[in-house]
Amino acid sequence: MINKTIFRQYDIRGIVDEDLTFENSKLIGYFLGLTIKEKIKTTPYIIVGYDIRTHSNMLFEALISGLNFSNCKILNIELVATGVNYFASYQEFKINKEIIKPNASVMITGSHNAKKYNGFKITINNEPFFGDELLALYETISKNQNIKIPLNLDFIKIDAKKLYIDYIVNQFSHLKNFNIPFAIDCGNGVANTVLCEILDKLNLNYKGLHLTPDGEFPNHHPDPTNEKNLEDIKALLKDECNLGFAYDGDADRIAVLTQKYNIKGDMLALLFSKTMKNPVIIGEVTYSQNIFDELNTESKTIMNKTGYSNLRLKLKELNADLAAEVSGHIFFNDRYYGFDDAIYATFRVLELLYKGINLDFELDKLPKVYTSKNIEIKVNENIKFLIIKKIEEKLTKTQRGFPIIKDILKIDGLRINFEYGWALIRASNTSALIMTKYEATTYATAMSYKNAVENILNEVINEINSTTN
Repeated sequence: MINKTIFRQYDIRGIVDEDLTFENSKLIGYFLGLTIKEKIKTTPYIIVGYDIRTHSNMLFEALISGLNFSNCKILNIELVATGVNYFASYQEFKINKEIIKPNASVMITGSHNAKKYNGFKITINNEPFFGDELLALYETISKNQNIKIPLNLDFIKIDAKKLYIDYIVNQFSHLKNFNIPFAIDCGNGVANTVLCEILDKLNLNYKGLHLTPDGEFPNHHPDPTNEKNLEDIKALLKDECNLGFAYDGDADRIAVLTQKYNIKGDMLALLFSKTMKNPVIIGEVTYSQNIFDELNTESKTIMNKTGYSNLRLKLKELNADLAAEVSGHIFFNDRYYGFDDAIYATFRVLELLYKGINLDFELDKLPKVYTSKNIEIKVNENIKFLIIKKIEEKLTKTQRGFPIIKDILKIDGLRINFEYGWALIRASNTSALIMTKYEATTYATAMSYKNAVENILNEVINEINSTTN
């Protein structure tokens, strides 16, 4: 029985050999192939790449067996970063004297998750295949699980990495011999399937950590949002080296560090805006208000739902210049294709320094606020959205002791604006969690907002549990 829980909001992901098996991956490939054929009304050419996880090759064989059974054509780009996979889907390839433009892509990756996880990130016509479309795919598979799909490993091999390397080297040729020292930590993920070759061709001055792709991740877990995983690269940020980059397992998320700052995605959006003329920038609900305020002095900004698929679609819809998620997904429509690619983002950061922008100096100018980390609260999956609804209902009435509310933004959960800051409370789209975050001019004020919101949150959870038990 295929498990519905692996069909998440933005991708298909699960524990390999438990939730995500060889047989159900063949079914996913088959019915995904039929879905793609229905959308494009012709025989699809599908880019398929995979990350370094120990089971990625097994899932590749299963997936393409299903895709072949649905009479799709497979363009195998082998071991790559997710950005290279997306990049390949925008290119044209000469196959048997015919020019082929891919119609879809699948990246086999567990991204930043524990090494027992893996999954599929899917695009069709260069748009994310997610949300309700993934649930519809699950419903179709769940009703047709007895189909026997033969092993079929037919594919056309494509060298997308060379195209990508040549493209980046050409786009950033002005950085050649730029001598500022920096460090990179690939976390034994797939960033260095291309990264060091590009750096070497540009003759840049870098030190590398954990460069070799290794699905056992022997040095640290490839999730740069966890401060623990940044300890090795922080140790290199001393003396003359004041810049570092770290990547998640499939290299679509980046961490940028100086000796002073861990530069989150909202900060990066602000820094990148400095080199754009009147940019339109897509942010998301977890941004610091200081960032929005500063961006709005020179840019037009749009607050959007969090989630990389949401940001990518909104960027395309509005033809904006840039979208960025605090977690490190950075989407450039300015001079690029509009997808999240941490390797490309690396060179845009280096370009900032090349143009004379001092990262620390620009961030030092921001008014000082205290911003909490994302706080995760485990709840029952079936009630997480009901919790948000009930909290919204309570906040329409005056709550004794609750801070005065200026307004509530309902873009993604509830972003509650107070006089000296804000609180965010939202249901996770990917897990059985309520996410909260707090910001204010002082730590004490932020904690007062936290206590007030958590009191209502706990009250709502208790009320819902008492009526369901």
